[in-house]
Amino acid sequence: MAETTEWLAKEWAQGLGPAIGAMTGALAQAAAVKREVPPDVPTSALIWRQLLDAGEETAVWVWLPESIWLAVGRQVLESAGLTEEGGTSSDTAEARSTFLEVLQQSLSPISRGVGGRLEREICLLAGEQRDAVPAGLEWKAVTVRTAIGDLGCGWIAANRELLDCLQPAADAPQQEPEEKLSSKGGGGRPSRTLDLLMEVELPVGVSFGRAQMRLKDAIKLTTGSIVELNRSVAEPVEIIVNNCVIARGEVVVVEGNYGVRIKEIISRDERLRTLF
Repeated sequence: MAETTEWLAKEWAQGLGPAIGAMTGALAQAAAVKREVPPDVPTSALIWRQLLDAGEETAVWVWLPESIWLAVGRQVLESAGLTEEGGTSSDTAEARSTFLEVLQQSLSPISRGVGGRLEREICLLAGEQRDAVPAGLEWKAVTVRTAIGDLGCGWIAANRELLDCLQPAADAPQQEPEEKLSSKGGGGRPSRTLDLLMEVELPVGVSFGRAQMRLKDAIKLTTGSIVELNRSVAEPVEIIVNNCVIARGEVVVVEGNYGVRIKEIISRDERLRTLF
């Protein structure tokens, strides 16, 4: 069981560093390390339970101290120009909500890793904040370091249902070579594959609005035709990545080219309602 939890921590570390870096626009590193588990979870900690469809009630638990979620949340907001550098206590709730976006992105590699062990596709299900962690979990530490310094350790554990689901795969002899390859170069050193992925260019689109028309009207479109959109000139345009609206802003001109100045980052719930 301990080996499975250590593997889980390494999977999370490989996703957490790049997720923070992508959202803050600065280098961030995360590494699975051995640390003594704190006797109590601080009241200011962010506690998250993430369900997976690997089996009934299979879940991953994580908790992060305020030194991590508040600092990273503020960095993300600052990089988007939505708060003053340094921040104040008034932006704590917004920083917490923003960090949840980072956290959920960082957990994606876990679903792929679990799927690899079980040799089937595994998806993340609903996740939720909790006020306390259940007893009896085996926690492993993941350190977080960003441009502002060492932020401390986050903690991750699998519930009994997930451990039982993974244990047969972990015991299978044919999986051992793959396990050694996946853990080679561990300890949080940057993955060459992840470094390459971070250089992949994503198409970013800008939507000025949408319109619906009947087929007979669409086939009549020709040069000079005008299509009326469902957005007024005063309304902000939408920035779209992977068919999902992530922000809104205003159109600007940069050295003769159109650009968009971001004015609003879309909330997690609203993103789900604005899928294209």
